[in-house]
Amino acid sequence: MSPPRILLCGDVLGRLNQLFKRVQSVNKSAGPFDALFCVGQFFPDSAEQLEEFTGYIEGVGGRSQIPLPTYFIGDYGVAAPKVLSTASRNSANLGFKMDGFKICDNLFWLRGSGKFTLHGLSVVYLSGRQSSSGQHFGTYSQDDVDALRALAEEPGVVDLFLTNEWPRGVTNRASASDIPAGFLDTTGSDSSVSELVAEIKPRYHFAGAKGVFYAREPYSNVDAVHVTRFFGLAMVGNKDKQKFIHAISPTPASTMSAAEISMKPPNTTLSPYTLVVDKTALKEDTKRSTTTVSDSQYWRYDVSHKRHKSGSGEGNKLCFKFIYSGSCPRGEKCNFQHDMDAREQYLGGVCLDFLIKGKCERGPDCNFKHNLQNEGESHSRRRRGSENDSGNRSKECWFCLSSPNVESHLIISIGEFYYCALPKGPLVQDHVLVIPIEHAPCTLSLTQQSNSELVKFQNSLKLYYKNRGKEAVLFEWISKRSSHANIQVVPVPSTKAAAVKDICNLAAEKLGFKFVVMKFILAVNNSSDGREWLRMQFDRNYSFFYVELTEGTILSHSVEENENFPAQFGREVLAGLLNMPERADWRKCALSKDEETKMAEEFKKQFEELDPNQ
Repeated sequence: MSPPRILLCGDVLGRLNQLFKRVQSVNKSAGPFDALFCVGQFFPDSAEQLEEFTGYIEGVGGRSQIPLPTYFIGDYGVAAPKVLSTASRNSANLGFKMDGFKICDNLFWLRGSGKFTLHGLSVVYLSGRQSSSGQHFGTYSQDDVDALRALAEEPGVVDLFLTNEWPRGVTNRASASDIPAGFLDTTGSDSSVSELVAEIKPRYHFAGAKGVFYAREPYSNVDAVHVTRFFGLAMVGNKDKQKFIHAISPTPASTMSAAEISMKPPNTTLSPYTLVVDKTALKEDTKRSTTTVSDSQYWRYDVSHKRHKSGSGEGNKLCFKFIYSGSCPRGEKCNFQHDMDAREQYLGGVCLDFLIKGKCERGPDCNFKHNLQNEGESHSRRRRGSENDSGNRSKECWFCLSSPNVESHLIISIGEFYYCALPKGPLVQDHVLVIPIEHAPCTLSLTQQSNSELVKFQNSLKLYYKNRGKEAVLFEWISKRSSHANIQVVPVPSTKAAAVKDICNLAAEKLGFKFVVMKFILAVNNSSDGREWLRMQFDRNYSFFYVELTEGTILSHSVEENENFPAQFGREVLAGLLNMPERADWRKCALSKDEETKMAEEFKKQFEELDPNQ
């Protein structure tokens, strides 16, 4: 089979007529091509260009056809929020879409960051520009960067890496004669991209945003046998007639032999992301570690204003690798602090930004704690669940019945060990939470006696839904940073219930893992066998997710330390199945307190006959 043929383009700026005229010309003379990737700004710069642009997006007049599958990452410019908001709500964009949200026929938006395979090629992307403004579209977040760091740890070679902005320092060690005239490394360049590309080590890296074409000599990578080729692409229709479209036909790395992938052209340079090390320094390398720009992939936070515990490194920066994963490949040679206290605070659920900087820009939207844990409380004690003690219950916990913050108007039924409540921002009507009264991080660690009551709650809810032509889907996300457990119970129309398992498996496949699946034959009013099996699957040293289906099937997954597993996996998958992706985020489904109270009262009235506590 011949290698795929791929076109790549710089900033489009809404000039789709010029772009696709050129694409058709190239396709006719050198094609056919399989796909087009656009880097840099995709949307128009001004409202005057909107008519041409929307002609393709909306298919006006039948004249504006996109000739081949086109993927873009420059999600900013005029009309971007409107078009992308609509795409986010489109029922065609179900579940996890690392391979692109469909905008219209043959046009796909690569949102945030991700990794997918196209025609055998491994494609990684970072969409948007670096920004701290918190814009919904057009910028990438630290979560997007961290997700790519996790992906970089996976085995296999990445074929294509797509970014909007150039990596800072890409011209280091490059031939001066090839560098574009008037080139300024600081304008339209991003140091975060430099750090990522040094870690991801793609075979090809394409970027836009600088308005010039630049094909750098191949460069070797640290700790990898293959070279990387960088291309900066000019904008469509630029006055200087610089190259804005480029064609490649790479054999996927996954099909190449070791000899093929390790071949280095004669003009290969050292990596531009490491400082030049002279011969004298190389001789000293066995005695001491030499600082390089690639150190940046190991640290994240400057902590010069904080008191340090002793660590393996010197200086005032914490080692990102150590805090995030608990280990660092450099060991004692690392130039940054391996602070175990900071690592334990992180494992205890403390926000890294708050921990290191003393503040967090996300504020109340952050999912982590904004207060330091007791210094005398050891990590092992926390893991044994010291927060379960009633004296240590968080006054800020939404789910503790003794907390002033508990949403008591949403409570449906209270038993001895569990209570039942409607959630804030429900996915669908009759969406319910089953919550332990004890301040426990997960339900699988609670007593057998309490488990019997949980099963009664579950069976009552299943019968309640069945009487209304629906089936119950139950899931629990157990994070190592969880404080108070809750099981979500979501009613799904009986006609769609059989598809839950398939869509969960599909989402898992896109995230790079497989569920452990077990089928139980349910006795009347008894699902305790499945719970016992889950207890055996659960390891306190890992985060854990499971989903229970009505016919007795359970899917479970133990989440590795650095695995990029979305905390809202269950809700996002069901939102996709039910054709309501816009409701995947509970905050977008918030109701007024009066609406919540009315909803809870109606549910209590209808559930009364089946309530095990009546």
